[in-house]
Amino acid sequence: MYTELKAVEDMRKKPNSQDLEPVIHEDILRNAKMALHEERPRALPRCIICGAEAAPTSTEELCWVCRRLKISAWRDSDQQMSAQE
Repeated sequence: MYTELKAVEDMRKKPNSQDLEPVIHEDILRNAKMALHEERPRALPRCIICGAEAAPTSTEELCWVCRRLKISAWRDSDQQMSAQE
């Protein structure tokens, strides 16, 4: 019974979080939160053909695969047109 009383005496109330000083200064914490919001990369457009991520340099909103296929198709059609003439 004595050990139970001893254990109860050793238990202490947790300190109130309002009484403690903040670990990180409020200005530093606010600046860090602002930096997180500013550094989010903007969403890249999706390819209108296959839905993959569009190439950043593409003005047609095509991924690099669809863009290469389009260029190859144009090249083939140009060659066929010149062969028919």
